[in-house]
Amino acid sequence: MSLPHYPEYKASGVAWLGEVPGHWKMRSLRYAATIQNGSDFKDCEVAEGGYPVLGSGGEFARISKFIYDQPSVLLGRKGTIDNPLYIEEPFWTVDTLFYTKIAADTHPKFFYWFCTSIPFGYFQFGSAVPSMTQNDLYGIKMPIPAPDEQQAIATFLDRETGKIDALVAEQEKLIALLKEKRQAVISHAVTKGLNPNARMKDSGIAWLGEVPVHWEVRSISSLCTKITNGYVGPTRDILVDDGVRYLQSLHIKNNRIKFDDPYFVTEEWSNEHQKSILETGDVLIVQTGDIGQVAVVTEEFAGCNCHALIIVALKRSVIHGVWLSLVLNSDYGFHSLLSIQTGALHPHLNCGNVKDLFMPVPPLEEQQTIAAHLDTETAKLDTLTAEANRAIALLQERRSALISAAVTGKIDVRRSGFIPTCRESRAEARPTGA
Repeated sequence: MSLPHYPEYKASGVAWLGEVPGHWKMRSLRYAATIQNGSDFKDCEVAEGGYPVLGSGGEFARISKFIYDQPSVLLGRKGTIDNPLYIEEPFWTVDTLFYTKIAADTHPKFFYWFCTSIPFGYFQFGSAVPSMTQNDLYGIKMPIPAPDEQQAIATFLDRETGKIDALVAEQEKLIALLKEKRQAVISHAVTKGLNPNARMKDSGIAWLGEVPVHWEVRSISSLCTKITNGYVGPTRDILVDDGVRYLQSLHIKNNRIKFDDPYFVTEEWSNEHQKSILETGDVLIVQTGDIGQVAVVTEEFAGCNCHALIIVALKRSVIHGVWLSLVLNSDYGFHSLLSIQTGALHPHLNCGNVKDLFMPVPPLEEQQTIAAHLDTETAKLDTLTAEANRAIALLQERRSALISAAVTGKIDVRRSGFIPTCRESRAEARPTGA
């Protein structure tokens, strides 16, 4: 989309805003909206179909009362401060959010779009829990076009971001379908094999169903030489800036070890905890929290130590670590692990229960063949997923740039479509009745 610029610009006096159209005003945000504290709602009656209670994560309850009933932009006070929310219906906000009473000459949706473009990092205080005060927000400088122009910008951004959001939704749907396809490909291959004409037999396990007649079905205990835990003590005194890599549950995702968030222990400490030093081919199972995450130790991570993971060392003459990892990442494996977890609030696996799970076991050569096939097929799906994620990133970048350009006057959107009058738009924006 190519849109014209305004004929004249002037310096805004604000580095992140740059120049703004010559006829726009520059005023503090306090002139566009009054910022109000949210408040506790615990004494209010919960009511199905009532008014939403909003926090930084969105709606989490409905109650019989509301704190405000006009269009408003909700702004974060602590934590998530860079995610303004727009709401038109009557609502209640909790004390982690400010709500705004928008001035009569400020279009609510224009104010919202401007707030989404604010680089809050310039103004926040506190690094552990980013925070904003009312005075911080009031001091932010805001370019103010005429009311009809605000409406033009709001209408333009509603329309154009809606188009972008629809494209993002299509890509997200594609990613979900690719994920389902990936899971189905793995699940079928590790439970039925690659030969569609293979004779089958009953596995004796309801969730597993039939398996090829020449496959075995064996317990993990009969397939391993060792099943043990990683170190489970406190880590605050053992972590160092560099040394032996120390794997934790956050590193086990999607059948891979990803050491994006590095943790280290000293070589001396690791040697004192020999039982949790990893070897190539060991299988790691997340023990607490994100049950179902499993990965095999590749050569890259041999020699690492680990924290609170179940380590399965296998009989290499019977089963490959890659195979067990694939089975446990299949639908059958995932549900098998879920079936033995304990604890509702903090799901947990015990080694004693894991060793009693039964796995389908083809001959070693067939394990390798199926694993190689799955490498190829999942790589194709992963490439498509990566392309979809890149498309989403580009669309979101385009969305942010478009919003910023429109609310700061870098583009003139007034001839981009039908623009209702400010009076008409304000009437449509406000809800009727409380």
